[in-house]
Amino acid sequence: MTFGQQYLTYLDVIQNIGMSRIDEVEYEAPLADSTVNGQSSMVKVKIVPLQFLKAVLPNPQDLGENYEGETSIGCRIRGQRDGKERTYYVYNNCSHEAAYRETGMQGVSYTTGVPAMIGAMMFLTGKWAKPGVHNVEEFDPDPFMEQLNLQGLPWHELFDIDLEL
Repeated sequence: MTFGQQYLTYLDVIQNIGMSRIDEVEYEAPLADSTVNGQSSMVKVKIVPLQFLKAVLPNPQDLGENYEGETSIGCRIRGQRDGKERTYYVYNNCSHEAAYRETGMQGVSYTTGVPAMIGAMMFLTGKWAKPGVHNVEEFDPDPFMEQLNLQGLPWHELFDIDLEL
């Protein structure tokens, strides 16, 4: 996935000011309509910054109707096979407009939710099962990739192209 510089700057700011924290912080807030000798009474409140941020930002579902264009998610791979340099690019483009018509959400939500659902399905159906703790990259990708095609995120492949790496 790639993001524009402005978006990455926003993420950096959120991280740098502590708004991505998931632990509680104490916040001292004035009590409404409570002044004593001209001073507001204060109360200590605990908040989780990321939950607070979620509460004040727009709901992604409310933004979907106005999204245009497509997401583009892919993997660029470069290596050697049989002594020859090879490249491989596998990707999916998802239309925000089409995703919104189908689900009421924009393409970012669609491309986040569908793979998560497929991963859960792989575990529940036993297609991804090994004793112990494993990363998803350790499991057979073929049933997952097949489901991407069936669940609305068809992927495409390009071989031996300039990947601009």
